[in-house]
Amino acid sequence: MLPSKIKIGVIGGGQLGKMLIEAGQPWNVNYTILETASAPAADIANQHIIGELSDAHKIKELASKCDVITYEIEHINIEALHELEAQGKKIIPSPKILEIIQDKGLQKLFFQHHGIPTTDFELVENASEWSDKLLKLTGEKIAAKLRKGGYDGKGVELVDKHIMLENSNQIPFNEPVVLEEFVKNAIELAVIVARNEKGEITTFPTVEMEFDAKANLVEFLISPANIKPDIEEKAKKIAMDAIIKLEGVGVFAVEMFLDENASIFVNEIAPRPHNSGHHTIEACYTSQYEQLNRILLGMPLGDTQLIQPAAMINLLGFDGVIGDYEITGLDKILALEGVFVHLYNKATTKPKRKMGHITIMGNTLEEVRKKAVIVKQNLGMKQL
Repeated sequence: MLPSKIKIGVIGGGQLGKMLIEAGQPWNVNYTILETASAPAADIANQHIIGELSDAHKIKELASKCDVITYEIEHINIEALHELEAQGKKIIPSPKILEIIQDKGLQKLFFQHHGIPTTDFELVENASEWSDKLLKLTGEKIAAKLRKGGYDGKGVELVDKHIMLENSNQIPFNEPVVLEEFVKNAIELAVIVARNEKGEITTFPTVEMEFDAKANLVEFLISPANIKPDIEEKAKKIAMDAIIKLEGVGVFAVEMFLDENASIFVNEIAPRPHNSGHHTIEACYTSQYEQLNRILLGMPLGDTQLIQPAAMINLLGFDGVIGDYEITGLDKILALEGVFVHLYNKATTKPKRKMGHITIMGNTLEEVRKKAVIVKQNLGMKQL
């Protein structure tokens, strides 16, 4: 069947939905999105159902207009998806997977029960349980994560175990959380995995997050990761094993820590295209978005080889700029060879909001890093 004859429904209409639609436009794919009135993908979707992602009636309306449904965000109405899947509607990835991934505690238990390497952890229901559970963990630093509702670093706190034991009034969350061992001096890696309904599976080259040591923020993502070939193969094997054990169909980002002893621990899985794969639009023969379209349309998986080394810089909202804005420095940035700017069509900004990304390509990672410095020096934002 021609791709244009298959109608895809997308729950969410943010930047991930926008880039998914952009990837399908050469094939004239028909998309309907469910999202609130102001949505980055609204201008390019064929149809836009205006509503909340938690609204079961709106999700069912979307389903009635589409042959297959996917989603670009985890925090959606899972009960409505279960009901639709039981009725025979194709949903990729399955809500059975989303139910595990929505809850970071269930994720960790899944890893533990299926032999997927992950850090030691304890599940806590409320603040009164913190002391007993902290004593079971050996490290001094502990990552506390809300089991539900966190995203983009929200709902995550790095705490000192001894301070928490001595000062219970400083416990950051009273809701159910996962307490897990902090991995010292870890390198953060991500592997994008694609698996179709036939069980065919492939990975994109491993990505490494490079941090600003002073600000403790991701400076940029690089691919290929600066790791040895055997570590690359190990990371890919672990990532594929996790998705196979989930019986996953779709595109998944498997985030991992690499410690000083070359041990790899799975941190979290995202059941959708991911920030760590944006660079694949230009840097790989098949992007993560085209790959998801291929899976949704029942087409063969594409070639995930890297064309050139690449980096990706997130364009985040600047401190002190709220509301209407203008991005500055694009003329100098776009004059650089192998630099690609993606803007997310967001009407307003606020500090740290994801407003776009910039992919930088070059013959070597050293060349990529030099261009990245120039991009960062020229990139700006001003209040209108």
